[in-house]
Amino acid sequence: MNSHKRAKQFSNILVNATLIIISLIWIIPAFGILVTSFRNSEDIFTSGWWTVFPHQAYIKTGEIKIAPEVDVNGPIEINGITHTFEEWREGIVLPDGSKLTWYGNKRTRTVEVQQQQWMWFDVNLTLDNYKNVISGQEIRFKGADGNEIVRKGNDLGGAFLNSVAVAVPATIIPILIAAFAAYGFAWMNFPGRKFFFTLVVALLVVPLQIALVPILQDFTRLNLNGTFLAIWMAHTGFGLPLAIYLLFNYISELPRETLEAAFIDGASHFTIFTELILPLSVPALASFAIFQFLWVWNDYLVALVFLGDSNRVITSALAAIVGEKGQDWHLLTSGAFISMLLPLAVFFSLQRYFVRGLLAGSVKG
Repeated sequence: MNSHKRAKQFSNILVNATLIIISLIWIIPAFGILVTSFRNSEDIFTSGWWTVFPHQAYIKTGEIKIAPEVDVNGPIEINGITHTFEEWREGIVLPDGSKLTWYGNKRTRTVEVQQQQWMWFDVNLTLDNYKNVISGQEIRFKGADGNEIVRKGNDLGGAFLNSVAVAVPATIIPILIAAFAAYGFAWMNFPGRKFFFTLVVALLVVPLQIALVPILQDFTRLNLNGTFLAIWMAHTGFGLPLAIYLLFNYISELPRETLEAAFIDGASHFTIFTELILPLSVPALASFAIFQFLWVWNDYLVALVFLGDSNRVITSALAAIVGEKGQDWHLLTSGAFISMLLPLAVFFSLQRYFVRGLLAGSVKG
């Protein structure tokens, strides 16, 4: 008995430890992105995000100017010590514990004198990164070489609103259609019911990529390409098979006695659907809403095909930031965290229904 109890305790410890490790693997990089998004460009290039916590660091206490006649392309002598420019750029620690580090490129001819001190907290945080990313205005900051860089903002705020305009209808529309279809497949008898349901399930294995070109041709003939209606219809069509399958599993397991009592009282199918099925199916609806919203929000291919740059969504804007500002980590991390906010809010607000809806119909009897 004691051995069984110890084995159970060990199993619980092992499971909890594994879950903690998995959580840390996700939380630590996410926290690093969050911290980096509030740091200025100079700090990002010179130190890691973990330096916001108490640590020992070299703090600038002075600087040395290199005379114009000194050849910076060869060995450079400073305070009786000779090293190459690359070595000075990395930093040279002196016997007294101070450090000499070349600032910027060769043209600056400036060497910083640094002393090691305890830094309790890095309070040099800023909201400018978010302002620069959200707006489409001109951005000015210092690069790794100390020179000022001028960039054009990517208007991530407008892309965020476009993503909301795409994701919300593209989540609600397939849920409504799939709920009606799932109720019909589960509780209504009509010719070809099993065949059509098998056809719906078979569509789950069809890659959406093979349908992009034919649908794009149809939308072009109808003058829909580049509009929100086009991408709503595309996401609705691509999401319906999974939605119908998930909701069918849940709706078909609802108590038959409740529906039969409603039929006896004279309720129509529409009344039963709106007054009974929808309220009882909230876990399944929320589960699919999470799936569909996250898929639509993170979609890049479908948005690129049917919207292009006419109504750029947040994934397209992030791809543009990576292409245009690949070294500007303060902008990349700010943009990445902005794109994470709404999906995280949706998941945590609906996660209590997630497991119940996901396991709907998996246990029989």
